[in-house]
Amino acid sequence: MAITLFANELYALPILRPLQAAARQRGIDAAWMLPDKLAERLHDDETRLTSLVEARQFDAQAVFCAANWVAPALPGYKVQVFHGFSTDKRSRERGHFRLRGFFDLYCTQGPSTTGPFRELAARHKYFAVEETGWPKVDPLFQPAAAAVQELRAAAQGRPCVMYASTFTASLASAPDMLHTLRQLVARGDRYWLLTLHPKCSPELFDAYRALAAGHPENAVFLDSERLLDMLHAADALVCDTSSVIDEMAVQLKPVVTVRNRIPKPFMLDVDTPDEVDAAIGHALRQPNDLMARIREHADAAHPWRDGRSSERVLDAADRLARGDHGRRRRKPANLIRRWKARKRLHEILPASR
Repeated sequence: MAITLFANELYALPILRPLQAAARQRGIDAAWMLPDKLAERLHDDETRLTSLVEARQFDAQAVFCAANWVAPALPGYKVQVFHGFSTDKRSRERGHFRLRGFFDLYCTQGPSTTGPFRELAARHKYFAVEETGWPKVDPLFQPAAAAVQELRAAAQGRPCVMYASTFTASLASAPDMLHTLRQLVARGDRYWLLTLHPKCSPELFDAYRALAAGHPENAVFLDSERLLDMLHAADALVCDTSSVIDEMAVQLKPVVTVRNRIPKPFMLDVDTPDEVDAAIGHALRQPNDLMARIREHADAAHPWRDGRSSERVLDAADRLARGDHGRRRRKPANLIRRWKARKRLHEILPASR
């Protein structure tokens, strides 16, 4: 038995690596299909497939996708494990619940996504749905790794606050937050973990790296591959509109948001960066009413707190392969979309260039 892990952005690596670890524990071979920009991030013990020929020889039973598309030509059932939580960043028709006709199985994160996808499955009848939890957050519910312990040690007993921002210009707080963060980092009463979405501009990355470099005793800048370490180490999060908010909240930790697109009761949403400092102070006190709202949201978004979602995803794929979901309709032809997916696949495979 073998599986393929399909990724086209940096944020996919921490999503799929827990799945790889669970597969290896079962003696299942795992190989990656990804572009050159991600291949250089692979570890020495990780395998890359570089062509469709290699993929066919590998003959995976399932392809697990952290992207919203996959090439139909790849061998195996196509399993969607999502690149984030549903955050109302876009409308339902364009966002988390949009169907593209590629997948045989959707592994949902919790009741808030399972219900809508089961409604879609009943209507379209070409895919199955199982609630498994999200592989990415498995490490958050396991003992802290050495990298997490190092971040906590650097805080030297101070509260550890994470800042993250989306890249969507109309929703991103990163440009406006720079001045405020310079003041809060310099003050030194908290230790800051700073990161940006990989699609943010190079100029913004330079500014945030310089911010952390100016006060290395009070802050560190890390790229999104270290997102799990930061989430695990932090006591609170400051963000705008991003699925990182849910990744924090499912740990039952507080979140301060800056002009969130659709603020929810569990968030401490503020209108301006000037209000962030006081909101962080309130969040770190963890008042009972706030924590109750966070728990209610977490139970709906991702009630699985055992660190074994990857195992449930593998079990769900096994049940699909055994035919436990019964006969399904053929996936829609979508010839243009499939042609584009094949073209995109050849663009990321070095053996095809």
